[in-house]
Amino acid sequence: MTIPEAIAVVTGVLSVWYARKESILVYPIGIISVLLYVYICLQVKLYADAAVNFYYFLASVYGWYFWLKGGRNQAESRGEEKAHIATFNMPKQIGFALLTLLGGFVIGYLLDTYTDSNVPYWDGITTAIFCSAMWLMARKQIENWVYWIIGDIICVPLFFSKGLCLSSLQYLIFTMLAVAGWITWNHRLKKRQEEQHA
Repeated sequence: MTIPEAIAVVTGVLSVWYARKESILVYPIGIISVLLYVYICLQVKLYADAAVNFYYFLASVYGWYFWLKGGRNQAESRGEEKAHIATFNMPKQIGFALLTLLGGFVIGYLLDTYTDSNVPYWDGITTAIFCSAMWLMARKQIENWVYWIIGDIICVPLFFSKGLCLSSLQYLIFTMLAVAGWITWNHRLKKRQEEQHA
């Protein structure tokens, strides 16, 4: 365990905690964690995970804006001031899942062919899952939690196998927080839908 890993873990857990609460603090706290993980993942040759953490940084900047301002047009049409939790219809959910799987296999193939990664397809699929999760979260789509849960479960043994025991524990905590986040957001979404139909 290193100091950068410890800081990344603490800020990472805090960011998921804030996401569960639908707090804008998810983004500034999360940015600290993901930039540290870019460095950490490069050190242990998890190249796709390093790239996805850099993508998290970019998506966090976008999500920060969207949660505060970018969803305003969507919200103003309902007489509100900011973006709110939303959900996809079933065809969009299926299409998004298939696109994610395809992306994971493509990334895995590229890692297998062009890098010295010894877990190319696991690295590739988690990268695709987390890219999808981050985009969905930035857009306040409730489906983001399903992607986080699946990716976090895969990362528990993946990071443990790389000797990153604290990070492995972090992903176990992430899994529990993601389940709690899904429950919380689902409750809020249903409440809003009931209020709109009342």
